[in-house]
Amino acid sequence: MNENLRHALIRARLQPLDVATHLTVDPKTVSRWLAGRVPHPRHRLAVADLLHVDENDLWPESVRRRPGLSTEIKAVYPHRWAVPADTWRTFFDSAQTEIGILVYSGLFLAEDAGLLRILTQKASAGVRVRILLGDPTSSHVATRGVDEGVGGDVMVSRTKNARTLYRPLQAVDGVEIRLHGTILYNSIYRADNDLLVNLHAYGTRAPEAPVIYITGTEPDSTATTYLDSFERVWSGAVPAAQSG
Repeated sequence: MNENLRHALIRARLQPLDVATHLTVDPKTVSRWLAGRVPHPRHRLAVADLLHVDENDLWPESVRRRPGLSTEIKAVYPHRWAVPADTWRTFFDSAQTEIGILVYSGLFLAEDAGLLRILTQKASAGVRVRILLGDPTSSHVATRGVDEGVGGDVMVSRTKNARTLYRPLQAVDGVEIRLHGTILYNSIYRADNDLLVNLHAYGTRAPEAPVIYITGTEPDSTATTYLDSFERVWSGAVPAAQSG
């Protein structure tokens, strides 16, 4: 018997039939919950909302067992500029098989000679390095500049400058550079299964926006969501060497 649920119903002056009607489930299902069966997550949340209690108060053991994001999150930085330069270098230098960069310009990386050297060395050691830069002809690039408050022309110029700075890497075996014209909801930086994700916000410049450091390989993990996003952009991008 789930005494917590029973007492919550009494305090709310509701009957099992009331819960069944509100959630559009069979009354027998609510009876099973009262007998001790644990509902699906969406039903647990709906019951808790209906009774104006915390879900943890009704099914404490189940909620404690529920996997959270805490194990995936390694660090949270309030701004991209708050991520130390050494962290970026250590991050990419840790890669053993895969490095990925999804940005519009990523000038703060392209202007770091030490980091470009790391990318070159990792590629020479057999690590696959893929870099996605914004296509300066894409309307989304200019729009992002307007959204950030710096102007469309400025953002377009940044992507062109970045392409120039990254161009020497095109001659390095193992490095692939492509141009994309997608809406950049987040900038993604990958070192194997570790990710630094710059969460973009409307009206906020990328250096001012937060960065989360996450890791994970499970099919339903946060990291996998961003890895899949990177692959989708990559599949539709054009090799930089083929673009004018």
